[in-house]
Amino acid sequence: MELLEKLGILADAAKYDASCASSGTDTRHAAAGKGIGSTEGMGICHSYAPDGRCISLLKVLLTNACNFDCLYCVNRASSNVPRARFTIAEIVKLTLDFYRRNYIEGLFLSSGIIRNPDYTMEQVVAVARSLRVEHGFQGYIHLKTIPEASEALITEAGLYADRLSINVELPTEQGLAALAPEKSVPSIRRTMGRLRLKLDEAKSEQHLKHARRFAPAGQSTQMIVGADASTDRSILDLSANLYGSYRLKRVYYSAFSPIPDASRKLPPAAPPLMREHRLYQADWLLRFYGFEVSEIGGQGGMLDLDIDPKLAWALAHRDRFPVDLNRAGREELLRVPGLGAKTVERLISARRHRTLRSDDLARLRLPLAKLMPFVVLGDHKASGLLDSERLPALLRPKPAQMQLPF
Repeated sequence: MELLEKLGILADAAKYDASCASSGTDTRHAAAGKGIGSTEGMGICHSYAPDGRCISLLKVLLTNACNFDCLYCVNRASSNVPRARFTIAEIVKLTLDFYRRNYIEGLFLSSGIIRNPDYTMEQVVAVARSLRVEHGFQGYIHLKTIPEASEALITEAGLYADRLSINVELPTEQGLAALAPEKSVPSIRRTMGRLRLKLDEAKSEQHLKHARRFAPAGQSTQMIVGADASTDRSILDLSANLYGSYRLKRVYYSAFSPIPDASRKLPPAAPPLMREHRLYQADWLLRFYGFEVSEIGGQGGMLDLDIDPKLAWALAHRDRFPVDLNRAGREELLRVPGLGAKTVERLISARRHRTLRSDDLARLRLPLAKLMPFVVLGDHKASGLLDSERLPALLRPKPAQMQLPF
């Protein structure tokens, strides 16, 4: 099979994995005459990091052949799809060639399970080792780890990778047992725990001159949304647990996509893309806005698809408003619909020198229609609209505003 034909199959097969953002790594680039690559450059980009940087990664599978038969996966053992496999040298060559042409900034590499977990992990690690050691590649590398692989192999992966990820796939143990019986929740959590210990060790040695490098961008995971009957509340409960127990950098949410020849155990249609979007918004509230899952879990365990979870919370707790933007503390400001974390810091800084007024919010290009019913300013007082039954309807976005880009 020609290399480009393999690339077409294995790049397409990797598209279902969302956990490939490259933010969070250390700044690193090759010195003159030493090595190749950088984690800072710009390329032909297809995704964005939270800090706004454009990210371009060669995102492929080592192979889409797999011994496992996870029902939700297009690459499952029983799936009737074209199969392909890269050699280690082929992936290395593609990565270096694409980087030299300024197409990419790094590599995201995953794989189906072939032979056994250790053999698969050996192949994945060998790619990263070749790039780093033989070719001096200093760009970004994200490796998908195999939970059942040996601790020694996963430790070696962390020496070469910027980020490691282990997908939990489904939010409940029952769901995983029903749809992916070869996968084990205890095995996944055990590997996450080992990674956290190694990451903590590396962090504690940062002050040393020859500190050991281990996956500086941390670990992440992915959950499939809508493949089973799990509620948004159960998904967010697991995310909160993973952030707290294993200090994950990110939990990614990927809406289930129907696949050919699907099992009857799977739903016949994909969930609304807006559900995935709302989960990301709720995840942001958990990590940066001081919310608990119990506050944003949604009615019946499901998030409101029509309005964002922060606005939904505010409408359900109108007794906490209006908030005086000139006097309220940071925690109160973070709960105001329409105010982001960075905007809150700007407002706190600005009000040290002057009284905040409506013009200040307009200059920051804030969504005043959403914001004004919930705040008090130097030239704006709370109106009766806050207590009006019409307020939810007025704040719900129009259908055209609910469209998500594909």
